[in-house]
Amino acid sequence: MQIEMPRGANYIIDTLKQAGFEAYIVGGCVRDAVLGLKPHDWDITTNARPEQVKRLFGKTIDTGIQHGTVTVLVPKSVTLGEVPYDFEVTTYRLDGVYEDHRRPKAVTFTGALSDDLARRDFTINAMAYNHEDGLVDIYGGQKDLADGVIRCVGNPEERFSEDALRVLRAVRFAAKLDFTIEDDTRMAIQTHVLDLAFVSAERIREELTKLLTSNHPGRIREAYKLGITGVVLPEFDRMMEQEQNNPYHCYSVGEHTIHVVEAVPPEVHLRYAALLHDVAKPACHTTDEKGIDHFYGHPQIGTKDAVKILRRLKFDNDTIRKVERLVRYHDYDIGDTEKGMRHFLAKFGTEDFPDYMKLRRADMAGQSSYRLDERRAYLEKLEELYQAVTSRGDCLSLKELALSGRDLMEMGVPAGPGLGRMLDKLLTHVLDHPEDNNREALIKYLHI
Repeated sequence: MQIEMPRGANYIIDTLKQAGFEAYIVGGCVRDAVLGLKPHDWDITTNARPEQVKRLFGKTIDTGIQHGTVTVLVPKSVTLGEVPYDFEVTTYRLDGVYEDHRRPKAVTFTGALSDDLARRDFTINAMAYNHEDGLVDIYGGQKDLADGVIRCVGNPEERFSEDALRVLRAVRFAAKLDFTIEDDTRMAIQTHVLDLAFVSAERIREELTKLLTSNHPGRIREAYKLGITGVVLPEFDRMMEQEQNNPYHCYSVGEHTIHVVEAVPPEVHLRYAALLHDVAKPACHTTDEKGIDHFYGHPQIGTKDAVKILRRLKFDNDTIRKVERLVRYHDYDIGDTEKGMRHFLAKFGTEDFPDYMKLRRADMAGQSSYRLDERRAYLEKLEELYQAVTSRGDCLSLKELALSGRDLMEMGVPAGPGLGRMLDKLLTHVLDHPEDNNREALIKYLHI
């Protein structure tokens, strides 16, 4: 088969070969190309040592030189504006002993491509290619791609003991490609799942996020069955085990959550908001005298739980902020009036309201058919109210008030907490009476 490579990758491989070395694209880019997908990263492997690679190319970065990796920056005269222009070039290597289930204590450079491919995680990621030799597939990766199988290279017990993150990566690749996990690989996952405790939160977050933003985020169900979420997201296990005996629901909290995750767009903050919107339901569970389950207060408690989880996974503050607000307000009763919508938007903000509606609609996708038409009609009503309020330009924040804090101080109101309370009072008034957002009406309202 022929794989079309970027100009930069061709240039690096040709330069290395002209200097007497071997060189191939390797790993995920080969896998994706075989599948007919567009690769995002083009990694190159070679028998040239890092110092030899550095001598051959003008601009390089020592990305991970202790493990044999150098980033080569290809001149723009070669790429002709094509991206990428930077490529990781790694020397064939054998990994030494793994002492912490995360990284080898040392690596040994080798001259054999077969040695380098043997250390990789799954057969589908252990293929190499260049134009001269074609596809190098020692471990049956092409067949496993055709059969839709995730299989470890060699002994799965060894692969997972080397790097425990591969336990989660197996499910992530199954989600990305809609593949099944081969039986021996599955059994080894269950043996080594507790080793995930040795993996950094950042690496866990990266794989979990790729799983959740894939086209098959429902594969998190498989992570639960294999015991993975019990280590990296134990809150999800409690959700899976919490039933919902309520007319509005037909699934457990966890199964409902999976349906919601599948129904929102694959944006990181939306998928995590969907994942965590009901995280506090197990803690808030009560049953009334009729045997109906309730979960009073779960959005408020769930907000704190969601923030705690996202911080544990080392998420950035912007993502945490977006998810926190969506979880807090996902079940908020806005009412059915423009006044109610104005008060809600003053709390939540107008910019993120489309995301709020995406989550509300997805929430229904995981519920029962009980009074479903009414709930759909209500969301349509909310859309109408939002359009009416925003298109008219109603005041929804302090900065939109016709009177500013500076205006009030010029009128003799002293700076301090009292000024803030006065501004809040004005905002509340114009949320109720938008027509009063002018200087004369507000001054009259304050009796100044």
